[in-house]
Amino acid sequence: MHADLRLAMRQLRKAPGFALTAVLTLALAIGANAVVFSVLNALVLRPLNVPHSENLFMLQRAFSQGGSPSQSYPDYRDLRDRNHSFESLMSYDIAGAVGLDTGSKSPSVVWPYLISGNYFDSLGVQPYLGRFIHASDEHGKNSVPYIVLSYAYWRNHFNSDPAAVGRVVQINKHPYTIVGVAQPTFRGTELFFAPDLWASIVDQPQIGGWDPLEDRGTHFTWIAGHLKPGVTPAAAASDLNTIAASMAKSNPKEDELLKFSLARPGLVGDTLGRPARAFMAGLMLLAGLILLAACANLGSVFAARAADRSREIALRMALGAKRQYILRQLFAEAILVSLAGGVCGMAGAVVILRVLSTWRPIPGMPINVPVNPDVKTYAMALLLALVSGFLFGLVPVRQVLRADPWQIIRSGSSAAGRWRRFTLRDALLAMQIAICAVLITASLVAVRGLARSLQSSYGFDPRGAMLVKTDLHMGGYDGDERAVMQRRMIDAAAAIPGVTAAGYSDRLPLDMGGNDSSVFADSTTDYRPRNTIVDAQQFGVSPDYFQAAGTALVAGRTFTLHDEDKAPLVAVVNREFARKVFGSVDKAIGGHYKRWGGKRVEVVGVVEDGKYETLTETPQPAMFYSFLQQPSGGTWIIVRSQHAPEEVAGALQRSLRRLDPALPLDIKSWNSELGSALFAARVATVALGVLGVLGAMLAITGIFGMASYAVSKRLRELGIRIALGANRREVLGAALGRAFRLLAIGSVAGIILGVLATRVLSYIVYQATPKDPVVLGGVILSMLTVGMVAACIPARHALAVDPMMLLREE
Repeated sequence: MHADLRLAMRQLRKAPGFALTAVLTLALAIGANAVVFSVLNALVLRPLNVPHSENLFMLQRAFSQGGSPSQSYPDYRDLRDRNHSFESLMSYDIAGAVGLDTGSKSPSVVWPYLISGNYFDSLGVQPYLGRFIHASDEHGKNSVPYIVLSYAYWRNHFNSDPAAVGRVVQINKHPYTIVGVAQPTFRGTELFFAPDLWASIVDQPQIGGWDPLEDRGTHFTWIAGHLKPGVTPAAAASDLNTIAASMAKSNPKEDELLKFSLARPGLVGDTLGRPARAFMAGLMLLAGLILLAACANLGSVFAARAADRSREIALRMALGAKRQYILRQLFAEAILVSLAGGVCGMAGAVVILRVLSTWRPIPGMPINVPVNPDVKTYAMALLLALVSGFLFGLVPVRQVLRADPWQIIRSGSSAAGRWRRFTLRDALLAMQIAICAVLITASLVAVRGLARSLQSSYGFDPRGAMLVKTDLHMGGYDGDERAVMQRRMIDAAAAIPGVTAAGYSDRLPLDMGGNDSSVFADSTTDYRPRNTIVDAQQFGVSPDYFQAAGTALVAGRTFTLHDEDKAPLVAVVNREFARKVFGSVDKAIGGHYKRWGGKRVEVVGVVEDGKYETLTETPQPAMFYSFLQQPSGGTWIIVRSQHAPEEVAGALQRSLRRLDPALPLDIKSWNSELGSALFAARVATVALGVLGVLGAMLAITGIFGMASYAVSKRLRELGIRIALGANRREVLGAALGRAFRLLAIGSVAGIILGVLATRVLSYIVYQATPKDPVVLGGVILSMLTVGMVAACIPARHALAVDPMMLLREE
């Protein structure tokens, strides 16, 4: 075997161009598969980094279509105390940004987990420094003045100082003592979010500025726990549903029809887990097609190389070499190429994965997923390299086994007379082109879907709008102080020269996190879930919000400053709300409904529909309340101006700083804020676009290789044709006709497969359909371009044939 490898190395050194091309082709394919697999491993396959993660499950409220992981805190307490299936149930929530002041009087924005006291003990993790928060620390609301820092935050903001443990800091102007630092490898229980610190959920009123702890109808927290030994997920779900039935009898208004299911934590149960698994499965399939195309490419190249070496191989067999020995040497060359390609591909993948592991897709939020390769990734790359080497090394086997050495020596080539029949190399090239067409179809579908996303009607116009984000609770404003400060901020923004409108909203459409509420008919007196007409998204806005946001008023009026807390409760709703609750827009104006708790609301206006949670949602009902009747510390100031964004941002910073220099402000354009909503579509577009480019590159090299090989083997024939008077078109047809016929066959097959893959592609990107005429036209144009680029040099070579020189050489 050692001798075979040494001979294979010498043979590859004699053909450096062939060796380099083969290694790079395989490196691209294996590198792409390693990157995709490593991301799949990080998101789906690799368990959470906590003890006994295989027994850790998240609770979901089960519905007919899917489920929701959000639970109320009173429900959590009941489930924690009454279940018999879990070692311990813990509660946790990703809180919004809060202000942390370490003594500089200038608070920095941090993102905490709010956790139940048994969170760390339930997970079985240990602190790096100090201690964790425990259940014994809880003694009612706002009773746990302790926080635990993440290792990264402690290292970056406290310079890894052990004396940080015991220090008192301010969170939203309330004192908290740092009692511990988490281990470097512990990032919480959701893969995509790296919290800066952990605080107690019973301090939610003090930290978050609102109190949902006794409200069974407010679902804001997540629940998870380890199953007891011997308890199956099905048995645990049955136990939870028995408790749910009892809770529904005790609390029919909030828990009627309550049922639970179990899901894995890490991606918010099935909320992100199901689409992430579907997307990664589709992406892994396409990456596998890249590798298959590379193997087809190399198989064709190795078959052509074996044909070129047919005289050498025939002489060796005539001199007594066994066919098995010849095949072993060919396989040794293939394995050397595959291992070199695997090493190069893995090296490139490691670089890409390290960049991805530090990438924060949404600026200002600690969202990232460590996708550094582990043993599984390296093992997968090695396996793919060996399997690939075996597959494309297998292609010339039939050619060698059926070769007649005496016939080859007499004729001088094994390829003579075979150009008119369909060969294995033709089949491999057609398959490679078909795979390329599927990949290009997928990438164009993604681009088209993203274009549709960008051109969709959001129900607001982000162009020319600037945003100012802050949290007044973070700045110490409570009660009526918040509405006063919000009005001052609106007035200050509106007074800036060039500003055409300025308004307020407690949250933005398409922002992370939702806020919905049940809606009941005006005649309803029983407010149980079965009597709900719709669940509607709700927003608290100022009178000028709709003008500043670019949201069209369809009927009625918007708010005025007279719609304050002492006035009757009024709302502006969207078209979908008006249709579902009242039947039409006209009937909605002046109509009444009741919201959760039985409060009666009059509809005074109707606005256009929009996107509120995701780009892919069907039309959702939404209701807007006056910010004076529904106060909130969350603050977004929307400023519409005709001036450049940089100029408006500077003016806003100066104007608002004069109101409160210590208030943290985040100023950005609305288009940039939409990055979180468009993140999935952009990632899909980039990923599929890269795979499409790789597929096109492999198709180009495959067509180029075949066309060049065909021209080189038929130079004498082409010279004779030219000498007999053949024109340029006839020469090109003879030289490249087969390559273009295979291009047409492979492209048609690939387009058909792309159309049949509609269901798979729809899981990957928004509004995906390869049946789109623009997509089909783009695929055809792309494949024609691939063929023209690949055949350009061989065509020039064929047309440059000098028949007199060839005949003199003969």
